[in-house]
Amino acid sequence: MSAHILDGKALARETTEALRPRIGALRRAPGLAVVLVGDDPASAVYVRNKSQRAAELGMVQRQITLPAHTSEAELLTLVDALNADDAIDGILVQLPLPKGVDKDRVLDRVLPEKDVDGFHPINTGKLWQRRAALVPCTPAGVIELLRRTGVDLRGKDAVVIGRSNIVGKPMVALLEREDCTVTLAHSRTRNLDQVVGRADIVVAAVGVVEMVKGAWIKPGAIVIDVGMNRRADGKLCGDVEYAAAAERASWITPVPGGVGPMTIAMLMANTVFASEQRQ
Repeated sequence: MSAHILDGKALARETTEALRPRIGALRRAPGLAVVLVGDDPASAVYVRNKSQRAAELGMVQRQITLPAHTSEAELLTLVDALNADDAIDGILVQLPLPKGVDKDRVLDRVLPEKDVDGFHPINTGKLWQRRAALVPCTPAGVIELLRRTGVDLRGKDAVVIGRSNIVGKPMVALLEREDCTVTLAHSRTRNLDQVVGRADIVVAAVGVVEMVKGAWIKPGAIVIDVGMNRRADGKLCGDVEYAAAAERASWITPVPGGVGPMTIAMLMANTVFASEQRQ
């Protein structure tokens, strides 16, 4: 068996282009503010890509870059100003933040209705209650990729490896919404190979180079690799042993070019949704 490739770049283009009629129907263009604190190179690339995509869609986009020595109080004051700005529908504070800044305090300060990252406790609670909410972008993108396979997800056994608040936990909630039976695995899970080996759907989000071995994958399973790691030789790779897994899986995401583009696409979708709700 050789897996079909889930092309995140192509699906991301389709997803964002489908937003144009919704944007055109609004009284004013959606506004997205992206805040970067410090000069982390990877974060700068992510922020630039997000701002560029928003601009291409005709959104009002505001990129705010602050020095690494910015205090928590200064950052909170900025968030308050963006909360009060009627032209801004979505606020994204790029992580990680510098040492000494309380990430949770900053993210909780963003109004839930402008929380296009979907990290606010109110949006998290609504997600678990199956109520309309702004959903974390990466897990939302994974669901769109799974739907693209055409496989009926109802009743499927799914394993999510990684229990972060950004990917792992909301991923469980979204898969449960699709009527999957979900197991949340992590670094302390016993017999992880056996847990993965029973799964129809594997979502790997641990940030460890090729931790999930291809031999673990159940023949015919769908493999979604959220990981973005760099080998010693500088090449990017995921959390899954790609070549070996692709020989057993029915569908698999590449790294790069799989989940990453969909994360930005779902951020754009969240911003449009937030603007529709506010307008």
